[in-house]
Parts: sequence; C-alpha cells; structure tokens
Amino acid sequence: MAAQGRLRDDVALVTGGCGGVGRGISQELASEGCRVAVNYLDTPDAASATVRELCALGVEAIAVQGDVRREQDVDRMIAEVAAHFGSLTIMVNNAGVQTWGPLLDVTESDWDLVIDTNLKGCFLGIRAAGRQMRDHGGGVIINIGSGSNKAPFPSLAAYTASKGGIEMLTKVAAVELGPLGIRVNCVAPGAIEIERTRLEMPDYAGTWASVTPLGRVGTPSDVGRAVVMLASADAAFVTGQTVWVDGGLFNQPPWPRQ
Repeated sequence: MAAQGRLRDDVALVTGGCGGVGRGISQELASEGCRVAVNYLDTPDAASATVRELCALGVEAIAVQGDVRREQDVDRMIAEVAAHFGSLTIMVNNAGVQTWGPLLDVTESDWDLVIDTNLKGCFLGIRAAGRQMRDHGGGVIINIGSGSNKAPFPSLAAYTASKGGIEMLTKVAAVELGPLGIRVNCVAPGAIEIERTRLEMPDYAGTWASVTPLGRVGTPSDVGRAVVMLASADAAFVTGQTVWVDGGLFNQPPWPRQ
C-alpha cells in the first residue's frame, strides 16, 4: 500500500503537477505514500483527473491553482497546502514553458514568459517553501532542470538560459538553506517522451533513442523516481547536486560515429 512507502510522512507540492513530467512526478511521490498538492494554472480538468489518480493510490491529494510567476500566488499556494495538510516537507519546482525561435528573432515577451515561468517561478517557489520549512523543522526542495543545464540548444535561447540559471540557483540555495535543515537539489531530464515532445518531431522516441547510450528515451516515471530518491532519507546527505536522468545522453562527447 502507498501508506507504507518511503514518503508516508511527507507532504509535497508539485508545480505544473498535472501534465507531462509533472504528472509523473506526482504519481511517483504518491506511490511512496506522500500526500500531494498538484498545482495548475489554467487546466482544472487535468488537475482534477490527476488528483483522482493519486487518491486511487491510497493517499490524500488536492489541486491548488496558481501562477508561479506571481509572488502572491506562490505564497498563497504554500499557505493553502500548509493549512490543509499541516505542513509542507517537499517542494518540487517543475512548472516550465519554452518558446522556439532563432536567438535574433526572440521577442521580449517570449523571453519574459520563459524566464519568469521557469527561473523566477523556481526562485519564488524556493523562497516561499523555504520560509515555511524553516519554521517547521526543515524539508526538501527539488528543482527540475534540463539537458539545457549542460548543453546549449539552438532555437531555445530563453529556455536554455532559464535552466542553466536553475542549476546555479539550486547550488546557492543549498548552501544558504542547509543550516536550516533544508536540502536543495536539481533533477535534469534528458529526452523524455510526453505529449509535447512527441509533437516536436515525427519520431521523437526513435530519434533520441538512437543517440542515447541506454538505447531508449525516458518517461515521466523515470524523472519521478529520481525525485522520490532525492526527497527520501536515502539522500539525507545529498544537497546542491544535479542528478541527470538522461540515459547517459549528455554525458557522452560528440565522438564521430561509424
């Protein structure tokens, strides 16, 4: 039963937690007994469906609406979760967007949308959760990065900048919040097959599997299991780190292939 899992005493908030990678993270946390608050912006039906899935795993789950770009929304979400469950022990800053286009064609509005959602949203989540955890004995914060942490992606200038920023924000947060009993880490997925990525190219899975050492693309559950590991006591002495969930993709140099 989920109640016997590694996280049975924990409460998590997952931003962007009802679709794609976020949904997989929410499901894996719940499968380990964690009570989960699923954040959404403008997809209440998807949030409700995810909550039902999590409850079917034997845990309590709720949906919380909020825009991670807005300080008052993030503070309110943290307060709602703490009021409902009594505490917040795990914060997963997952919400993210991307816009495609050559660097010289990136508009200011597109840049602001990506940076505000991905990087500012992560900052606001760390700060609000960190304040709550500071006052309640500590906790765990996990930020979702990307292969863009390590490699520049053409036509994704804003996204790459935001994800690289998240990695460094993770490090400074780990240093500052460690004395408060708060661990902060980053999970950086590689090629993960979700509805959005399947729309990026005709054969997303086949294309990326062919260049990934483990010979396949990842799933949202792969990312979720890494989040669970970092959130659990198994990682009690791990902070300030980036865990790559990429099948070895971004660890290999671009050797010429036969």
